[in-house]
Amino acid sequence: MSETPPGEVPIESAPDRPAGGLVLRGTPVCAGLALGPIHRKDHDLDNASLERIPRDGIERELNRFHKALGDARAQLEDLKTKLSGKVPAEDARILDVHVAYLKDSVFHSDVENLILNEQLCLEAAIAKVIGDFDRIFKLVQNETLRERAVDLRDVGIRVLRHLERPAAAEAAEPRAKDYILAAKELSIVDMFNLQGERVLGILTEAGALTSHAAILARSMRIPTLTAVAGLLDTVREGDFAIVDASEGLARINPDEVVRAQYGEPGVETPVLDDGDGWSAKDARTADGTAVRLLASCGNLPEIQAARAQGVEAIGVYRTELLFLVDKEVPSDETLAQHYSAVVFAAGGAPVTFRLLHADSGMGLPFLHEAREANPALGRSGVRALLSRELVLRRQLAAILRAGASGPVRIALPFVTDCGELRRVKEILFEEKLELRKRGLPFAEKPQVGVVIELGAALLGVRDLARESDFLLVNVDALTQHLLGVDRDNVELRSWFEALHPAVLRAVETLVEVASELHKPLGVFGVTAVSRHNLPFLIGAGVRELCAEPSELRSVGNVLDRTPLKQAQTAAQALVSSSCQAETLSLVEGWKHGYVRS
Repeated sequence: MSETPPGEVPIESAPDRPAGGLVLRGTPVCAGLALGPIHRKDHDLDNASLERIPRDGIERELNRFHKALGDARAQLEDLKTKLSGKVPAEDARILDVHVAYLKDSVFHSDVENLILNEQLCLEAAIAKVIGDFDRIFKLVQNETLRERAVDLRDVGIRVLRHLERPAAAEAAEPRAKDYILAAKELSIVDMFNLQGERVLGILTEAGALTSHAAILARSMRIPTLTAVAGLLDTVREGDFAIVDASEGLARINPDEVVRAQYGEPGVETPVLDDGDGWSAKDARTADGTAVRLLASCGNLPEIQAARAQGVEAIGVYRTELLFLVDKEVPSDETLAQHYSAVVFAAGGAPVTFRLLHADSGMGLPFLHEAREANPALGRSGVRALLSRELVLRRQLAAILRAGASGPVRIALPFVTDCGELRRVKEILFEEKLELRKRGLPFAEKPQVGVVIELGAALLGVRDLARESDFLLVNVDALTQHLLGVDRDNVELRSWFEALHPAVLRAVETLVEVASELHKPLGVFGVTAVSRHNLPFLIGAGVRELCAEPSELRSVGNVLDRTPLKQAQTAAQALVSSSCQAETLSLVEGWKHGYVRS
């Protein structure tokens, strides 16, 4: 998916945005996404002690040297055992090169001579030997010799690590259990500490794509960026970093909104309780008719808030915010990471991901070259995604991958007819094949549904229902397109304050079709969960409502006060109305109990 399909707008990097934190660019070695605190690993050779020793200290330094060599060899053998089965055997044999250097007689004699003849302490002797080899090899225009210099430097660093006092070594370890490593060069020794694998991602100022360390990073799928200019002058110990190695960038200290959108699916979210035992699962009308009260969310904190109120499912998850943070297409890994975090936060509750619904007024250059004359009636929703298939494929692949961790559904916004639905299903099938080739787990059979918000979709709902797994109704958008009123125009706000008879007739038709074809139907939108409109929707047959987490409790309270039979009577009266003025009279009558007898 790295190439831009013919006719698509090239995806260009937008200027760095403060909300996303300081953005550093680098060369991807291993694609992927990692989040965590920075742990700096400054160059051990540069920090080695340069002190000289007295004559009677020479034997002690030689003994330290041979003990450190033995400890380093034992560590490498242990590391090879740990890597067995985790990386290809030929990649694990890279460590044999390091074992060979630890036994190299030239390396031994050079270090020992500096201790014996120049009375350098062991740390200084190793640093000088490695530094001399490093300078010589780097002057030679030969990649093999340069690689040898890198390997020898790694060996020297490994020996130096075994010379550290236990207290000093412990103090040098990062406080966080998992971390993003920031170092001058890509080094095998820095990829593993003495206790094992704790490196989530790697950032380096220098390094080669073909180095042994790079090969191991790819084998272990550690997201890695090299050639990050000014890295160690920029980051500090403990800085929070998002490494998006698929896109070749790292975000340093982004704000909470950006962090929430990338998310970390490995952190359990506690389920909160307000103390009185209320749960969205218990939503019922006054006479006991069950209503599924689900959540409509747009970020991870809202998922957590919804879960805390006992929702059975996330009825709608709006996916726009992650695209709006930088106004450029997030990478495959970024989307997969975030959607997996959403599924994890839902705690096993099904999540319905509504695909990106953005018109040209939202200023996303990867979807639209310029603002259209009438964005609301232009390329939006699924029609925009089908014209920019790269974006659609990334979203579908990411949702499929997230579906390996929990139940997911895919909702298509702004659908006109079955042709769009069929094409999305074809692309979904192709993305499954691609994920299978890559050996990545994914959801085999996610449900695919449509959002009814256009007149054409309403008239063709029977066909759409036959070919989809579920229906969603965006009451706000349906009102806008049926009545021809702009919902963003404050002067026309009154049209959305109460259901127009034509809108309720449309909803009643959708309920009948869904019931006839045995397809689930959910309703969402500000208009849908308004306390004035809820009784009429329930009376028209709606049994699944999606509300913002902050509105769930109030919606439940309205349902508790709504007797079903009276709601049905009121709905029929509204459907029979000829204008919205009569609707307003019915709303007033409901409030005062005039239409409940």
